[in-house]
Formats: sequence, structure tokens, C-alpha cells
Amino acid sequence: MTAVVRPKAFGAGLIALDVVVGLDPQAPIRSWAGGTCGNVLSALAYLGWDSYPIARLNGDPASVRVRDDMARWGVHMDYANCSPTAHTPIIIQEIRRGRDGRPKHRFSWSCPQCGQWLPGFKAVTIEAVEKVTPALTGASVFFLDRVSRATLTLAAQAAERGAVVIFEPSSKATDKLFAEAVSLAHIVKYSDQRLAGVQGVMKDGSATLVEIQTLGEQGLRYRHRLGRSASNWLHLSAIAAPRLTDSCGSGDWCTAGLIAKIAAQGRTGLRQAGAQGLRGALRYGQALAAWNCGFEGARGGMYAVTHKAFDQQIAALLAGQLDSLTEGSVELGSESIIACPACPPESPNRKPMSRGRSHLKKAAA
Repeated sequence: MTAVVRPKAFGAGLIALDVVVGLDPQAPIRSWAGGTCGNVLSALAYLGWDSYPIARLNGDPASVRVRDDMARWGVHMDYANCSPTAHTPIIIQEIRRGRDGRPKHRFSWSCPQCGQWLPGFKAVTIEAVEKVTPALTGASVFFLDRVSRATLTLAAQAAERGAVVIFEPSSKATDKLFAEAVSLAHIVKYSDQRLAGVQGVMKDGSATLVEIQTLGEQGLRYRHRLGRSASNWLHLSAIAAPRLTDSCGSGDWCTAGLIAKIAAQGRTGLRQAGAQGLRGALRYGQALAAWNCGFEGARGGMYAVTHKAFDQQIAALLAGQLDSLTEGSVELGSESIIACPACPPESPNRKPMSRGRSHLKKAAA
């Protein structure tokens, strides 16, 4: 029997530990691998890809939790501890109800108990280039959401080997590295809540084939150069979420769905998909985003339903059956409990993080 060849995706950017404080005040805090890059690569593994995060995890408790969680879903951690290693970023996500009664999330980067800043993102260095470059042959996708010289060098190497480079900027920047990322990327995707537009996309000389701006509940708009000429802006209405529990991570699921449907054959496959294939891939991504809204956490649904149920629910959403989402309890375990790395070792506050809402409110205000 011929072995099935799974498409490969590499990614460098925000790979963090998400600490999720849910709506139920009696429920324990949960923690999962997160960050935009971490979510996209984990979702791709769930969708049948071989995904490889490039990071600087150093063996601290948060990094052990991230590694174990991603490996559970089949993510390959070969390049997750590139030198020099560093503390794993930790992000506190609190889910609360707004004045309209709908759940909303806010983020904090400080310990809910001691109030100290938690570890932040540090980009991979040139040492990662030497370690990872030989493995990029055969890669279909290179994803980045943060820029550094090393990350852009790796993205360029992947592009030379036929991979689709996908850039998902988290904020506006005007420096040379940001401009280089825009000119190098074949797909540029961003949220209207963060960016009104990205300068340099789709201009002569840039590699951009697809530009996507997500619009929240209004769907998304996009334009492309997959035909004889560049298209005008096109709009896709959102797929309504059957249940709104938490929208965090839905953009990451949309990205993963797009990649899964249109980029398995690298840049050649992207061009061959054309306008119709792109539209179908975006619609699939929107279905994943709508499904994700039914669960707490950026990838909570992966822990709440079987893969068979996931496939059935996505198919139903694409068919317009909006009441198809079934309930599922998000899996919990003792490994979810993480101690604050910012608390001094001798401090009496150094204990598993709990619902210190006073710090969360102050940090997120």
C-alpha cells in the first residue's frame, strides 16, 4: 500500500500558552497552546497536515505544556526549541459577558496573582535558519505573523522551493522588515479591527496573489491575481455561528481552512485553483470560524467533539444547516494548571494561577 503523503507547513511567529478564564466562575482555568501561529499550525495538524513550528521554547513549565498539547494533535516539534531558547509567552484570556449579554474576550499579559508582566514574544534568530532550511524542501506553506530577519530568510528559502508564503500581520508597521514581508508573501490576511489596509500589497513587484481583510460578523473581503488580471474587491458574508460562546481564534481557523483547501500543492496549486477554488477555500475557512465560536478558547472545539462530529458539523454549516452544532464539554485535566513564572520562587504567591479578576481587569483596561 502506498503511504499517504501529507502536505507540510512550517510556521514562525507567536506560539504561546493561552490561559483561558471562562464564563463559569466555578470552572477551573484551562491552558492550551495558542498564539496565532500556534493555533494555525495546530489546526492544520487537526486537518491532516504535517506542521512544524519554529520557536525558542526553553523547557519551562509553560513550554512543556505547549509542546505536549501541540504534540497531542500530531504537530511536529523538531524545531520548537531553536537556540537561544527563551521563556514561552503566556497570554491570559478572560471571557466575560458584555452589556448586551453576549460573551466577549479580553487579553492580559500580566500575572493575575502577582501583577507582574508575563513572558512575551521573542523571534527566532539566525541560528534557526541553519537548523531549519534543509527541512524546507517539499514544504507547501510557510506561515508567519511576526517579522524578524531570520523569519524572513526562512520564508524566502521556502518560497524558492515552491511554498506559499502566508503573512498575517498583527499590527501596522512601516519598517523595512515589514515591507519585505509584504513583498515576499503570496497571501496577506489581516483583520479590519487591527488594520485598515497594508501598504504595498498587490503592487507591481510584490509576490502577493491574494489579499484578505476579515470584517468580523460582516464576513470578509478579498482580491486576487489568480486570473488574467487583478480582481476588484470581492465580498463574502459570514456564516452565522450556531452558538456564540467565544469568538477567540476564529480568524486562525479561517486561515487554517483556507490553507488546507488551496495550498496543499504549494504555489503551483494555488495558481491552479483560480478564482473559484479561492472562493471555496475561503468559504470553508468561514465555516471553521463559525464552528469555533461555539466553544471557549481559541481551539476549544478540538477537545469537545470527535473528529467525525467535527466533519459532520462543518459539512452541515456549509450546507446552511445552522442548528447543526452539538454541545460538547471541553476536556479538562491537571496538566492545564500552570504556575506563574513571573512570581519570585520564594514568593507565597507562586502557585497555580487562579481567578484573580482584579488583576485581569486592571491589566486589560
